[in-house]
Amino acid sequence: MAEVSAAAQAWVESNWGPDLTLREWWGRLAEAGWAFPAWPKGYGGQGLSPAEAREVGEVLSAAGAVAPPGGLGQMMGGPVIIEHGTDDQKDRWLLALAAGRESWCQLFSEPGAGSDLASLQTRAVRDGDVWIVNGQKVWTSGARTADRGMLVARTDPDSPKHKGVTYFIFDMDQPGVEVRPLKQMDGGATFNEVFFTDAVVPHDQVVGSVNNGWMVAVSTLAYERQGIGGGRGAGGVMAGGPGEKNGALDRKVGELIQDGQRTQGEQAAMMTAQSSGALADLARTFGRRDDPVIRQRLMRMRIQSETHRVNGARARAAAQAGRMPGPEVSTGKLISSSLGRQARDLSLEIEGPHGMLVGPDAPEGGRYQQMGLRVQSGSIAGGTDEIQRNIIGERVLGLPREPQVDRELPFRDLKVGTQKSTNQ
Repeated sequence: MAEVSAAAQAWVESNWGPDLTLREWWGRLAEAGWAFPAWPKGYGGQGLSPAEAREVGEVLSAAGAVAPPGGLGQMMGGPVIIEHGTDDQKDRWLLALAAGRESWCQLFSEPGAGSDLASLQTRAVRDGDVWIVNGQKVWTSGARTADRGMLVARTDPDSPKHKGVTYFIFDMDQPGVEVRPLKQMDGGATFNEVFFTDAVVPHDQVVGSVNNGWMVAVSTLAYERQGIGGGRGAGGVMAGGPGEKNGALDRKVGELIQDGQRTQGEQAAMMTAQSSGALADLARTFGRRDDPVIRQRLMRMRIQSETHRVNGARARAAAQAGRMPGPEVSTGKLISSSLGRQARDLSLEIEGPHGMLVGPDAPEGGRYQQMGLRVQSGSIAGGTDEIQRNIIGERVLGLPREPQVDRELPFRDLKVGTQKSTNQ
């Protein structure tokens, strides 16, 4: 690994500079294979191991350089294309993702198909060399700035629900696609609804094989839960989003670093609000430090936080040793969402009536209130707590699967049965 670090460091010293545009810097990283070092050579990578990729990330961090592009396409789309795509699809999309020229979104969840994604009803019907798509997706992050989407759609309603699904890379900029932002209770609009009306996707943008998209979707979700982008070296300053629509590609990286530092400062303050240490300081400020119930809840959080830290270290050690993530992926996510809820409830209880304030009038600028409004998303995104418990029970503890009487029935029959019962 010393050779990898030395080569990366020499390259960064010769190529990094704050006067480059983001497009130029990300382009250089991708062409040299340092953007996503574990991706194949010629596609933005070097074919390195995950441990070697992390060494490259440390070099970028030490140099204060901007990190490679980060987005759903880079975290999940690229690894999925490497695993399931054709050579033509790899040529078409991987280098564009590695160089940050494209931004992708994930077109999975639907109003009636969230945790049970296999119940999706968005349809794709083949018409010659294209597929015609009709339906709706929801909770789609980044849909307004995405160039493409990872779309799962039903292509054979006569097959069981897991077997009649196909996976597409879908072009977002076309007639028949409507994106509607969803306003959140914290004032933001991170998520969107996406509606398809006779939208078109070419047949050569099917990933895997027709009606066998479920396994590709499962791979995508695995990369999402790992959150490691299939080998991207963690490191460097996060600055700017990929794709033309995010408006950062032609800005100087030095300017973007300053913007990123401000954003990271805000995010750090939000994350710190969930820590047991920050809550202990809050209890001291409000004179609740000696309350026995508050002290007990703070200690419970401290114990869970330390367990979570050790669990994360175990996962990182497994990745460095070349092993696939195990149960720590699901248990870690479950602990994280639990800690978030505990921090929300405890911080607002400590503040008492002040917890009803928001903005600059609230204690510490309202960061605990903002955290309280946002934290519940952690129990949903990337698989709900209930789904994580199912995974742990079935795949780790070896418990029997939940009964699924609809697993082998044709999907068309399931929908007919639902419509009959609704009309009665």
